[in-house]
This record gives sequence, structure tokens and C-alpha cells, in this order.
Amino acid sequence: MLPKCPHEGCNSELKIGSCSKFLTPRLMEIMSQRIKENAIPVSEKVYCPYPKCSALMSKKDVLESSKSTFIRAEISGARKCLKCKGHFCINCKVPWHSNMSCYEFKRRNPYPPAEDVKLKNLAATHMWRQCVKCNHMIELAAGCFHMTCRCGYEFCYTCGAEWKNKVATCSCPLWDENNIVDHDDDDDDED
Repeated sequence: MLPKCPHEGCNSELKIGSCSKFLTPRLMEIMSQRIKENAIPVSEKVYCPYPKCSALMSKKDVLESSKSTFIRAEISGARKCLKCKGHFCINCKVPWHSNMSCYEFKRRNPYPPAEDVKLKNLAATHMWRQCVKCNHMIELAAGCFHMTCRCGYEFCYTCGAEWKNKVATCSCPLWDENNIVDHDDDDDDED
């Protein structure tokens, strides 16, 4: 999100042009990129599935761009990355599987790529969770077990059950005290 003015009581958003006086060119580039990312609504975000690209795009923009390449792109799910121009399936989030339905592709490719297996193992080791809606990996660093993914989906970090209207649909505890209370100060109190 755009940073606010640091003066107390001022809620003005900083403009990128006014920040160029005190930010390095690299930080200006990062800020510009974050502004572009923030302009895309969460439900509209899609990432290129090619690891060397992974560009963030809006579903609307990528569909419009793909219409010139694919006949009936809306129906087929075929898309073309705006950055690398690679073809991919918007439904499966994988490189394009021409002449094959999504169901057939999944049936013929039941085993995930080695990189995906490594990520799943790393996630299991670190107890990360995956959003069931968009498959984004999430780590609980601190706080309660109510998660809100970047796609907007809300779920329980413990069991994965959906939260509806800010209410849990499971009976898991809402938090673990170790994730809420900072125990670093306890050592100082033992004198």
C-alpha cells in the first residue's frame, strides 16, 4: 500500500514523485512495483506459472491480451503471459496443455514436478499451510489461527476449515499462547 505522511495526524498518501528526493533508484523501482501490484484487486491477481518469469498480472489484462492469440480464450482457459509471452492455463495455473482438457492433463500428470515436492516437504517441516483456494503458501509467524490469504480466502491455520463472515466453521482453538505472548522479556524478570 502507499505509505502515509510520517507527520502525526497527517493522513496524506505519499506520491512516488515526491519520494525520489530521498529514496535510492532501486527503492523507487520497488515502490513503483508495489503501487502497480496494489492496484490489482486480490481476486484479479494471477501469476505466470513459468518459474523464470512469475510475473504478476490481472486476469482481465491477460485475457484481453490472449484474445489475439487464442480463439475462444474465455472458454478454453488459454492465456499468454504479458511479460514472457509464455502460454499457460488460467484454470490449472500450469504451462498450456494444448489439445487436452484440464481434467485430462491432471489425469496424465498425477505427480507434481520435483520443485513442487521439495516445496511441500519444506512446508511440512516448517508447518506452513497452503490456501485451498489459490494454493499460496502461508506461514504463521505470530498471532491467532484465523488466516486471510492474499486471495481473500479466510481459513483456520490448524485444520484448514473455511471461516465464513469472520466466524470459524471448526472447533479448533483460536490461538496458542506461544504465538501471542512475547516471552523474550521473561528472562529479565527472573532476577
